[in-house]
Amino acid sequence: MKKISAIFFIILASTLKSQFSFESIFRTSPVLQKAAENHVPYRLQIIYTQIDRDENGTPHFKNYYYHTDSSLYFYCASLVKLPTSILALESLNELGLDRNTIMFTDSANACQHTCKKDTSSETGYPSLAHYIRKMALVSDNLAFGRVYEFVGVDHMHDRLQELGFPNMRIVHRFDGGCKGTENITTNPVSFYNKDLKLIMQRPQQTSTHVYTNPIGQVLVGKAYYNAQNKKINQPKDFTNMNYIALKDIHEMLRRLVFQPYTEKSRQYNIRESDRLFLLDYLTRYPSQSDYPHYDPKTYYDSYKKYFIFGDSKKPITDSSLSITNIVGQSYGFMSDCAYIRNKTKHVEFMLSAVIYANADEIINDGKYEYNTVALPFLAELGRRIYAYELTRKR
Repeated sequence: MKKISAIFFIILASTLKSQFSFESIFRTSPVLQKAAENHVPYRLQIIYTQIDRDENGTPHFKNYYYHTDSSLYFYCASLVKLPTSILALESLNELGLDRNTIMFTDSANACQHTCKKDTSSETGYPSLAHYIRKMALVSDNLAFGRVYEFVGVDHMHDRLQELGFPNMRIVHRFDGGCKGTENITTNPVSFYNKDLKLIMQRPQQTSTHVYTNPIGQVLVGKAYYNAQNKKINQPKDFTNMNYIALKDIHEMLRRLVFQPYTEKSRQYNIRESDRLFLLDYLTRYPSQSDYPHYDPKTYYDSYKKYFIFGDSKKPITDSSLSITNIVGQSYGFMSDCAYIRNKTKHVEFMLSAVIYANADEIINDGKYEYNTVALPFLAELGRRIYAYELTRKR
């Protein structure tokens, strides 16, 4: 009887080891355990997707969720650069334009910016391809503004709804100066060939709709500093700011990576070469770009690779490991949405997470715990899930 019991418990222990749970992962790390114990003030949300391929190479997905709640607001920050990049490449395809076509941005009101040169590009001129590179490599905010203006607010939301993302809200730039309806009025743009002969123009566009926040009024914190650096002793109102649920950005990246295995009605209308271009730059480190060129002291390899490497500025030397991702960081919120792959070890999975690191609950005071709380958590979470994947039976 004792022998049977011992065998039973050995089998049980082996079974439990093979089953995934966030709690079992958290118990392996003090950093993760602390975050789990404080998941409410940290507004912690995590999505982990296991990927298994059958004998034909077709991927199959199994999702695990930790406190994932679309009504639990987090400021998505630069996560909006992924849908905006995808929709810009779709529009180029529909217009019959190449992503490297020269694009000039004009201005029609005081908050808009004119852009007709880009010394960081190989040609010296701006293009949507170059703006997308800068967003993907270092999360460039000025580049986002120009791409946002090209896509247009109404088209952005109409297309997001068609793709099954009706609750995404992308309604403002990041380069400042625009207020109210100015944010939903986008610049005139024009396209030119290599000889600077005009190909086509698009006039200024003003949104004809009001895009309300799908989760209603959103108030965060206990106080904030306004644009005049005056402390306001009440929560900051995020109701009219950008909004993306973690599930939606996770699904959006999944479709981009696995477009050939996505149902037709949910596929992006982009050229395959453009899809691969976007994935390439979402995967690269800043040092792997000549145009634009980035100083590795400022833009180190892990600059926007929060999972696994985010708590270190050392060069990333493992060439077999790739991370295709988009990140967000602002107002104390830090997020990462990634497809992580090791070709040589036949490991691939997706991981998305957001954490709020603002202990004093005062927004815009410059006192966020990005380096002491958020990055150590995201890096450790990535490492522990990756270690689990290396031993997971498929």
